[in-house]
Amino acid sequence: MNLFVKPRGVQTRWASFENPTAGRNCAAFKNKGAKGHPSDTLAAGTARTLLDVSGSGVIRRIWMTIRDRSPEMLRGIRLDMFWENAEQPAVSCPLGDFFGMGIGRRMRFESGLFSDPEGRSFNCFIPMPFRKSARITITNESGRDLTSLFYDVDFELNVEHTAETLYFHTHWRRESPNELGREFFILPTVRGNGRFLGCNIGLITDPIYEDTWWGEGEVKIWLGDDENPTLCGTGAEDYIGTAWGQGTFAHKSQGCLLADRENRLWAFYRYHLDDPVYFDGACKVAIQTMGGGEKDKVIEVRRKGARLIPASYYSGVPMSDPVLFFDLPQPLDLSELPHPGGWCNFWRQDDWSAAAYFYLDSPGGVLPPLAPATQRMAGLTAAGDAQARADT
Repeated sequence: MNLFVKPRGVQTRWASFENPTAGRNCAAFKNKGAKGHPSDTLAAGTARTLLDVSGSGVIRRIWMTIRDRSPEMLRGIRLDMFWENAEQPAVSCPLGDFFGMGIGRRMRFESGLFSDPEGRSFNCFIPMPFRKSARITITNESGRDLTSLFYDVDFELNVEHTAETLYFHTHWRRESPNELGREFFILPTVRGNGRFLGCNIGLITDPIYEDTWWGEGEVKIWLGDDENPTLCGTGAEDYIGTAWGQGTFAHKSQGCLLADRENRLWAFYRYHLDDPVYFDGACKVAIQTMGGGEKDKVIEVRRKGARLIPASYYSGVPMSDPVLFFDLPQPLDLSELPHPGGWCNFWRQDDWSAAAYFYLDSPGGVLPPLAPATQRMAGLTAAGDAQARADT
């Protein structure tokens, strides 16, 4: 960013309850210049427009805070963004998931796109261009009144855009549980030309798999309508830049904000800021829903009723032996595999959710509508709910 050049004609605007139209000469007048309208309420079943502006511009920052930061509210409030007067939103996502962290939790972190300085606010720094208009709405589908909502949307007007300028989109989806033996699609097929910006993922693991590892799944990205992916990682923790399991950390483009083994809650992110993922024609992104464990442990949890499909096996003796990837017959008797200490990767079922961020050459909605609030909120564990309320 060039800090010492003033673009010709570009104007700065902030939209908030102190100036909801973001108009010039329209701010802070409700109480004779004193603090008069910093916040408002959002009753259950109602919506508010946070921004409605015409012209060409770029949203630079969105800040927000709410008093009730329970899992029900973070998943029950829907955030929608519309570009160029489109009927369908380009962004439609639960509030908490949109701002960089899933499964109804907040905690201190900073990344290249989002931040929460003290675990009680929401900041987004993703640039969101528009040519004719921008509208942002917030809807309370939680079933409870929200008594305190504060926000501001900071943007520029009269910005000239080139033909290559793309529109920002966000798509959220969840599978609880995922289909056994199939990937979880972080981003279902989206058509057009653009850039996959990244994602944050929330995971609630099924206790039936006990302490086996859930994160053997590789992230795969299809570019265009190819049958096979062009990009493929090596494992969940590898995708976010760590290795051999994952603890908590927050870096510019990768991190794991929640690694709660006791309550089986995980939240992590990967943003392609310095390693852009461009696509022409179409794109889809998935992660294999695979875990792993020592062979005897996998046999044990399977005997206890865990649904799983063995996928690959590593003998582990000696360590120089290659990993054995092969088509395993089904049903497979794992006890027939050599070496009791070997490692078995297997498909499993857990609760997966993801917010996928991308730029596209189309301004309107290009994916199915957001799931109902009851589906978005269902399945958060009792222990997870209790911990999240304690954090509010």
